[in-house]
Amino acid sequence: MNNTNPGVQFITIDAEQDGQRIDNFLKTQLKGVPKSLIYRILRKGEVRVNKKRIKPEYKLCVGDEIRVPPVRVAEENELPSSKLGSVQALAHQIIFEDDAIIVLNKPSGLAVHGGSGLSFGVIEGLRALRPESRFLELVHRLDRDTSGLLLVAKKRSALKHLHEQLRVKTMRKQYLALVRGQWQPHVKVVNAPLLKNILQSGERIVRVNSEGKPSETRFQIMQKFAHATLVMASPITGRTHQIRVHTLHAGHPIACDDKYGEREFDEQVKKAGLHRLFLHAYRLTFIHPVTGKEMSVEAPLDKELQSALDRLEK
Repeated sequence: MNNTNPGVQFITIDAEQDGQRIDNFLKTQLKGVPKSLIYRILRKGEVRVNKKRIKPEYKLCVGDEIRVPPVRVAEENELPSSKLGSVQALAHQIIFEDDAIIVLNKPSGLAVHGGSGLSFGVIEGLRALRPESRFLELVHRLDRDTSGLLLVAKKRSALKHLHEQLRVKTMRKQYLALVRGQWQPHVKVVNAPLLKNILQSGERIVRVNSEGKPSETRFQIMQKFAHATLVMASPITGRTHQIRVHTLHAGHPIACDDKYGEREFDEQVKKAGLHRLFLHAYRLTFIHPVTGKEMSVEAPLDKELQSALDRLEK
């Protein structure tokens, strides 16, 4: 969308948008427009539903006709070319796809969103690969250096359904992490509140802090090595850097974690050929938003992670 003033738009609501609040609807329709301006045009009655003024909390119904006044929209970032090698590579990472969802095995080093100096992320890459899809949104996120399963919704109704599963904690995520030292079998749960801090540089650092948000991760030992343990981590809450900070709190930082790791341990695992964060979203279990059936998807470890484990075993 160019940085111009389009004319008045009239939009008819379909089943996909049914039940959505008008303010949230406008935020997706008018990307780049400040929220303050969206609420101003609602307050002034410039937005009309079926020719009537409405409040920001009004919930849309199928068949509603929305009048959207002309507003200045910031220019959207251009999508990357679908012919770009790194975009093409994403197509080979798709594990499952139907009309409602995409399940992707995200490679380490790729952000889920573009921005902050990054030309594009997973979602921009998928939009370039699937130009016919009117709606593509992330259901959840993974840190840039974390690999593994990422869920993307292709319908607003699917996104709403999956977000509800996250809210009521019925979606189960299981990660594999290689941590320093011998994880003690009795440590099955880490309950430690997490507080997010933004440094002046813009970097996010999370610490265990009594003023933070309640956070819980469950752990299971998968394999023991001389100086490390492979654990399965199941986050019950979904805080930023949760598994990375909880393993550190338990005294077992994750291998090659540039924020929360330990240099001496990292040097040891680098000898086994590991040069990336050993945190992988291995299994995702959820209810399919259309069929209503439980789905459990797994993504195998990539060659670097598996090779490092093989070398440590020797």
